[in-house]
Amino acid sequence: MQCKNCNKDLNPEINFCGFCGAKVIRNRLTIKNLFEHFSKTFLNYDNKLLQTFIKLFTKPEVIIESYIHGTRKKHVNVISYFAIALTLSGFQMFVSNKFFPELMNVDFLAQKGAEDFQRNNMNFVQEYQSIVYMLIVPGYALISKIIFFDFKKYNYTEHLVANMYITAHLSICSSILVILALFFGVNFGIIGLLSIPVQILCTAYYFKRLLNLDFKTILLKTIFFLLILTVLFIMFSLFIAIIMYYNGTLDQIKEAQKAAVIT
Repeated sequence: MQCKNCNKDLNPEINFCGFCGAKVIRNRLTIKNLFEHFSKTFLNYDNKLLQTFIKLFTKPEVIIESYIHGTRKKHVNVISYFAIALTLSGFQMFVSNKFFPELMNVDFLAQKGAEDFQRNNMNFVQEYQSIVYMLIVPGYALISKIIFFDFKKYNYTEHLVANMYITAHLSICSSILVILALFFGVNFGIIGLLSIPVQILCTAYYFKRLLNLDFKTILLKTIFFLLILTVLFIMFSLFIAIIMYYNGTLDQIKEAQKAAVIT
């Protein structure tokens, strides 16, 4: 038996490596031991951050599979990386709203008369973005588990880890690019629209490498993902429409649209 971090020979009965001090990982990754690791190593990233950031571009499968298979000393762990992404995203929103409020106006994306509703939605997402991210990732993990049902390589928790790394990395890149784009006067709404296809392509790239897929397979899986996303979007839109109907928001938008046409 060898240590997965320093490759030294180990006594199979010990729990910690006598050479590097790493904990010996014997069991498969589960929700329980994932959060045990979180509680012990939260934000313990020291000088490994840059190496992790670069490798998630060039060799994402190394970062993700290393964590899944128990090598957790060489790179930033998934919980810490996700927390860094949330922190940077919050900083990006602060800078955007503080210094570029005019570029945060996305009224052009809303139907005429529904601008207030669009602003309220955006304010809600900005205020609760951390919670939104934490709720979205388990959903992405479930979708990826469904899409790759014929690949038994990862269980749900391992899909969760993969999606946490992917979402965090894309969020970090997005936050950096948004701040740079705002400095050049690009509207936040335009950045958001352009980022959607880029994020889909990047996610496809990650899973292509993780599962060693050919182009045809990842193309079909991406189409499958878009179909699932479309169905979920329609269901969510219907749910929101029903709520708006019963709380009177739909009538308010219709009245605002009528007023906008008259003026």
